[in-house]
Amino acid sequence: MIWTDSLDIAIALDEAHSEIDPTIINFVDLRQMVINLEEFDDDKDKSGEKILEAIQMHWIEEKE
Repeated sequence: MIWTDSLDIAIALDEAHSEIDPTIINFVDLRQMVINLEEFDDDKDKSGEKILEAIQMHWIEEKE
């Protein structure tokens, strides 16, 4: 996965961290969680606020 795979990342995060409420996670922690995903294979410095926001929104939708 790469940063622009926001839906796939959100699904992987939900599977790996089902106990976390994505509505309250900050972007610093979210970024680190994405980087730590085994399936993630992109430059860790390519993330930005818009990408992290998209991931967070998809994750919130997955929880619903």
